[in-house]
Amino acid sequence: MRQEHIYLLFTNTGTLLTKAIGLYTKAEYNHVSLALDLELNEVYSFGRKHFRNPFWGGFVKESTEEGLFQNADCSIYAYAISPKQSKKLKRALAIFKSRQDTYHYNFLGLFGVMLNKPVRRSNAYFCSQFVASLLMEAEIVSFNKPPELITPQDIQQIPELISIYRGKLQDAV
Repeated sequence: MRQEHIYLLFTNTGTLLTKAIGLYTKAEYNHVSLALDLELNEVYSFGRKHFRNPFWGGFVKESTEEGLFQNADCSIYAYAISPKQSKKLKRALAIFKSRQDTYHYNFLGLFGVMLNKPVRRSNAYFCSQFVASLLMEAEIVSFNKPPELITPQDIQQIPELISIYRGKLQDAV
């Protein structure tokens, strides 16, 4: 059976929000994105729609060569998927792309994670909730808790992840 790969990009951009989340999580990386290619041309997540405004967030196609990512530290992992899983993932991603203006950042959900109480909001996600939802929708990975409680650290613990790079994001692309 032919295998394809997706890539999970974990970053620390050093922003105020990242630092605040890091105070709680004590984790090295507090943002996760899903990439369809190793060159990181197609990278998707939930985050800032404009790098100067942390409160205007939602579904974004991220550019790893500009804005907040210019000085980011990162880890990149590969994950092998089947063609069937790839098709399901791309179909789910296409829905987000087609309705991108209807999605918002789930700030309240971050507090839900802290309190271990899932906060479900219509058309609102935070980064790891989005990535976990896609992985679950495409039947790639299942988690033992709802996507509204999944952190980047939970995703980084997926056993089949293959570490392929760790360092400055600009040196990877």
